[in-house]
Amino acid sequence: MSDKQTAMLLTGNHAVAWAARLARPQVVPVYPITPQTPILELITEFHAAGDFEVEILTPESEHSVLAACIPASLAGARVFTATASQGLLLMHELLHYASGARAPLVVANVNRTVASPWAFWPDQTDSLAQRDTGWIQYYVETAQECLDSVLHGFRVAEQVNLPVMVNLDAFYVSHALEPVQVPAQALVDGYLPPYAPVNRLDTTIGSSWGNVVSQEMYCRHRRTVEEAMTSALGVAQEADREWAELTGRSYGVLERYRCDGARAVIVTMGSMCGTAREAVDAMRDAGLAVGLLKLRLFRPLPAQALRVALAGVPDVIVLDRNHSPGLGGILHHELRDALYGLAAAPRIHGFLAGVGGVNMSPEAIAALVHRALDSAPQVESAWAR
Repeated sequence: MSDKQTAMLLTGNHAVAWAARLARPQVVPVYPITPQTPILELITEFHAAGDFEVEILTPESEHSVLAACIPASLAGARVFTATASQGLLLMHELLHYASGARAPLVVANVNRTVASPWAFWPDQTDSLAQRDTGWIQYYVETAQECLDSVLHGFRVAEQVNLPVMVNLDAFYVSHALEPVQVPAQALVDGYLPPYAPVNRLDTTIGSSWGNVVSQEMYCRHRRTVEEAMTSALGVAQEADREWAELTGRSYGVLERYRCDGARAVIVTMGSMCGTAREAVDAMRDAGLAVGLLKLRLFRPLPAQALRVALAGVPDVIVLDRNHSPGLGGILHHELRDALYGLAAAPRIHGFLAGVGGVNMSPEAIAALVHRALDSAPQVESAWAR
């Protein structure tokens, strides 16, 4: 324990709840869904104990949760909520509305398989299916990164006026206990000042939202959303840098692990990065120069940083814990697009690995690397098993 941070043993879900408490939101609409429910349970425990001064709303569905979040945010309140899987899908209509309304709220999404069939395992298809809704998207690996990224999310959202989604894998992150450094409230208050937007729904200002617009006005508005999303990349990097100065923890928008001189680099997101590190270490010990590129910020996609990080690498192996029918792995194809036209671009091999929560051991990941190096890259994503 220090005067600035306290070590606690927390699950990813509880780390998210602590971050929400530290961010001091004024409004938190909630609706439980497995495996996100422990986030809301701990938030309500904080509130009941008098440790969290917040307006907690309990609407009848996830759609209504986001319908409550948006006007609260537009009225000038800092807003947080959490969801998962079908809950996020039910919010889909309003995800577009939130970004279009430039509502800087933060949602934690616990990545879980989507129905049908019904299942409860880690799979990132739920959030990646929302990639075109105008939300900034983080993908985190650990409970510590959960806590820090929610705070980063508020910092970024309120500077660029776009909503942020922090995604953590079900069970592997959401329910696994890990040591977490919880920052003091004063530290967070210095990093995240009170939310006081100039533009808000206020009778003393006389502004409004929701009027019908012309084609030209709509097009102009979409361009401003794109400009805000583009600016979010630099804002996210600055938010991470300042957090490092305060806590000693930095993640970047992507992370290179043992990539120097790599013959091949694995690219993936979320909890699979931890397993991939073990695979990289084992392959390095066996004499094969392999590295890992962890993508933390998926929207906006840091295309230029990806091009720099992977320039000159002979082979890239993309591991997707998601499935887009008719396309394959979403990250696989996003990366191909980002690297298009790059001189000496790497050969890109895409694997649907861990879809539906299927366990990918370090040995299984190493086998995919060897499989990729022994074959020509394919346009289609290949099933890992």
